[in-house]
Amino acid sequence: MGSPTDLTGISDSIILSSLIILFSLMIRRDVALRLLGILGILVFASLLARLAGQPSFIRVIDALVFSMPVILAVIFQNDLRRALLMLGKRQQPSEASPGDETVDEVLRALADMAGRQIGALIVVVRQQPIEHLVQVGTDIDAKVTSELLNSIFLPYSPIHDGAVILHKGKITRAGCLLPLSHNPDIAKSFGTRHRAALGLSELCDALTLVVSEETGKISAVHDGKITYDCNMTDLKRLLKKAFDHQIQRL
Repeated sequence: MGSPTDLTGISDSIILSSLIILFSLMIRRDVALRLLGILGILVFASLLARLAGQPSFIRVIDALVFSMPVILAVIFQNDLRRALLMLGKRQQPSEASPGDETVDEVLRALADMAGRQIGALIVVVRQQPIEHLVQVGTDIDAKVTSELLNSIFLPYSPIHDGAVILHKGKITRAGCLLPLSHNPDIAKSFGTRHRAALGLSELCDALTLVVSEETGKISAVHDGKITYDCNMTDLKRLLKKAFDHQIQRL
């Protein structure tokens, strides 16, 4: 049988592993539940090995249990960051909403670009800041208009391949590079724009809209999920909700 010190260490390891899995459940339920099952199997195997008096097997199982928090922290490092941001977020009074006019301008631009199959990537910042996630980019600080959005994404524009950032009713930056998702389950038909939108959504609460230059279909990406071929009614609802959640930063 293991010493009380060994059992205490295993207990602490299990508690820490469980906390990490609970965090991950907030983000990716299916993966977390599978890992929770694996942790339960390891604990059960450890108890059986101790009852059977198998010291070699006990050492192997204990090594796996003690390593579990580190393994989980590596697997769910992005999810843990998001969960901690959500837990530590302090609500502050909302600033004035950009209003229906801004939503209509974005919808008009999306419809126009979709009709002409012009690729586009538009990020609507919500509550969590994204400056640390966005690379490169050109500062703009201009009112949101369909004409300006269209001109940015025209194929001959020098910044058409990057993302446009919308915050507090304005276009703040354009030509931005977003972190790419490494999710193996993403459809092979999705290109770099969709992977970039998904990658950003895995790290923050922003809403990202993607126009496919291959199909002209519009996708909405948020909370680590892609909704493909959205209609204008759904897009309007999502945009209104996103703009309503823009608040003054901490």
